[in-house]
Amino acid sequence: MLEADIKAQLAQYLEMMEGDVLLKVSAGSDKVSRDMLALVDELATMSQRIKVEHAELPKTPSFSVNRIGEDTGITFAGIPLGHEFTSLVLALLQVSGRAPKVDQKVIDQIKAIKGEYHFDSYISLTCHNCPDVVQALNVMSLLNPGITHTMIDGAAFKDEVESKNIMAVPTVFLNGETFGSGRMSLEEILAKLGSTPDASELANKDPFDVLVVGGGPAGASAAIYAARKGIRTGIVAERFGGQVMDTMGIENFIGTKYTEGPKLAASLEEHVKDYEIDVMNLQRAKGLEKKDLIEVELESGAVLKSKSVIISTGARWRNIGVPGEAEFKNKGVAYCPHCDGPLFEGKHVAVIGGGNSGIEAAIDLAGIVKHVTVLEFLPELKADSVLQERLYSLPNVTVLKNVQTKEITGTDKVNGITYVDRETNEEHHVELEGVFVQIGLVPNTDWLGDKVERTKFGEIIVDRHGATNLPGVFAAGDCTDSAYKQIIISMGSGATASLGAFDYLIRN
Repeated sequence: MLEADIKAQLAQYLEMMEGDVLLKVSAGSDKVSRDMLALVDELATMSQRIKVEHAELPKTPSFSVNRIGEDTGITFAGIPLGHEFTSLVLALLQVSGRAPKVDQKVIDQIKAIKGEYHFDSYISLTCHNCPDVVQALNVMSLLNPGITHTMIDGAAFKDEVESKNIMAVPTVFLNGETFGSGRMSLEEILAKLGSTPDASELANKDPFDVLVVGGGPAGASAAIYAARKGIRTGIVAERFGGQVMDTMGIENFIGTKYTEGPKLAASLEEHVKDYEIDVMNLQRAKGLEKKDLIEVELESGAVLKSKSVIISTGARWRNIGVPGEAEFKNKGVAYCPHCDGPLFEGKHVAVIGGGNSGIEAAIDLAGIVKHVTVLEFLPELKADSVLQERLYSLPNVTVLKNVQTKEITGTDKVNGITYVDRETNEEHHVELEGVFVQIGLVPNTDWLGDKVERTKFGEIIVDRHGATNLPGVFAAGDCTDSAYKQIIISMGSGATASLGAFDYLIRN
């Protein structure tokens, strides 16, 4: 089952196991069962600490990862390869006794949860957001005997996916009811369960020298540069990693031939935690005031104070704003072709947007779905010519240019899209099952109001030092009027803004 290089890496990890692990296997005669058995047997031959036992589990094919004589509640229904291979490795190590890399406060939160919580997460092996959810729920199952988690590969349980109208991954069910969809960190899952840190802890913090708002590449870079100056630094973020967490392959990060968004975000977070930086996760900024100090109000009600502030709140996917988009989100309307594309295998989908991201999405989807319809508002596609050439070479793609999306239709899920030909003003309808929106980004700056000068697009206007029009307030990354929105440019602008803030502090 495993390629030689992956097997060599796995062998090194398995040497780190601290105790024996029992894999309970429930298999049938189907191909997925046979492949799963081959994987489990291969794991057992690679480590004397891994034992295998055949059993009847609620789902077939599946296997659970347990301590000897103790069920942990961690189950994999399907074959955890692809992006979920790391989830399997971590489960083996953590069940064997290696402590998960989780803050003690979070561990205490998990252990304090009372009641029975049975989670099912439906995933795709091509989804780069799914492992975060799977690994978080596995850790919760490991630490709290009242919690169980089953990872379910949607491709192996297609009938189940269809019956539950699951059209986006990851989708999580709790005790049989829908719990959430999309990437969720461990802290976000705990928050949805009602387990959150006391807001008074934030309100009582001493003022910072530099407070960074936003945890993407720009924010991480700014915080590290500030901390290296030996000044009191804090970083407050809704989710660490920002937009990078939704990015699949990264091939233009100089010095690294290839990486993926979640992997880069994890590296950023690990680097930040090497310094004495106060990281406040799962917090959304609500407002900013310049008084004796600069005050940042959070939606939790807490107010953080600082001598200088660096805004690095990034950007989010732009919505098309037509009827049906919000109503059918995760019910046929999607924004990540890598994550959700496999759920539309053999179906007809549309991609809205003719830029690089839209055409790349259409090319990827064309290899999975039955047919792709591309809708572009302008008379010509905006994507690079090499991408257009590839697109037009595909037999199952239709390109509609100079059209305006009017409505996404459906009942309980998407069943079509209505558009208007901008030249003839004629209205047309296409029957399909999925719509992927790929029309660019909008900066996350609404919370600032008129406190900081912005462009008509909402981008914060900064000078060459990263300074805004408000003394002591700096900005960096995709939320600014920088000419290009790239990870490496965001990191550089974060460093610039941090050095600018430090210069401001020593002069004032």
